[in-house]
Amino acid sequence: MKPDVPVVLENVAAKLMFELAPQLRPPFLAGTITVVGVMMTMLREEWDRAAARRVEENAAMRALFREAAAQVGDAGLRARLEAAASSAEASLRIADLDAANDELRRLLIELHAWAEEQPGDAARRLETAIWRELLASTERRRFSIAPF
Repeated sequence: MKPDVPVVLENVAAKLMFELAPQLRPPFLAGTITVVGVMMTMLREEWDRAAARRVEENAAMRALFREAAAQVGDAGLRARLEAAASSAEASLRIADLDAANDELRRLLIELHAWAEEQPGDAARRLETAIWRELLASTERRRFSIAPF
């Protein structure tokens, strides 16, 4: 038997929220069980998109670095941007994708700080591109069961 993780999480969440929680007293305990059920529903959604979201996000930052490198006068930062832009995923394991994402985000922060200190329209366009990616990243992480 191959356990289907999203199906298992959804079934357990439904049992907790709709069968167990309504029978529990005090109401605080019922509420706690309902919250656990909602979290399991969120886990199901994240399980399904985990690798794809991380790969998409990492690719977006690499593309941004590729474009930004030509504008950066700081040789050290430019070299790090070029290296990151040409990097690839070590594997599709979530831990490896997260490690790459963490490194890319640190570089994005450094690039953003650099751009904020630069004069001119090119730096403002770079800042706008960075903010667009940060917004897109937030949207990628949004759960379908709002307001989470």
